[in-house]
Amino acid sequence: MPPKSPKDMLEHDRPREMLLKKGPNALKDKELLAILLGTGTKGNNVFQVASTILGHDTNIEDMGIAELSSIKGVGPAKACIIAAAFELARRRLDVSDKEVYTIRKPEDLLPHINHIADKKQEYFLCASLNGANELINSRIITVGLLNSSQVHPREVFADAITDRAASIILAHNHPSGTLEPSKADTMVTRQLCESGKLLGIEVLDHLIITKKGFISLKDKGYM
Repeated sequence: MPPKSPKDMLEHDRPREMLLKKGPNALKDKELLAILLGTGTKGNNVFQVASTILGHDTNIEDMGIAELSSIKGVGPAKACIIAAAFELARRRLDVSDKEVYTIRKPEDLLPHINHIADKKQEYFLCASLNGANELINSRIITVGLLNSSQVHPREVFADAITDRAASIILAHNHPSGTLEPSKADTMVTRQLCESGKLLGIEVLDHLIITKKGFISLKDKGYM
């Protein structure tokens, strides 16, 4: 026997009424989704449509508008409501769960990159920042000797573009322990600074770190 539609249910069993009385935590996923959908279609009530979406091969939070719209009983309007609800939830969770770190000077980035200081190979990483100089992410780009063929602008700026970063800070370690930049260090830095200008993403600094400390190539006049 197919599940009842909200109109056929007792008032205290209807999802909206239940949400009003008990809060969203009291509802099952299918009931929450039924509220977003609002209505079903002829031959498929709203709970059947909700069950179809939740039983899909792709997780609902990963579905795009086109994929949602292709499910019988959804369509573009309801797909937009579902997608908007999940995107809003994602943004709010990102804001509430993620601590904000503002990078005002090179030292501010060190706690986020010190894990490469004692590595036996050279680790080159890129930290992306937003317009307020808040750290978006820090990622390792290459592992090995630093040279212009390995550290290609395409690899460095790919994630920064995805992050919609306003600027980046480069960093790598020197396993030898020396804090003096090599010729390859300065060449790569200048190449990436030029690439950043073309892309509209400023390279703020390039740090070299070891277990003994760090230097800023900007402060040393190499940028």
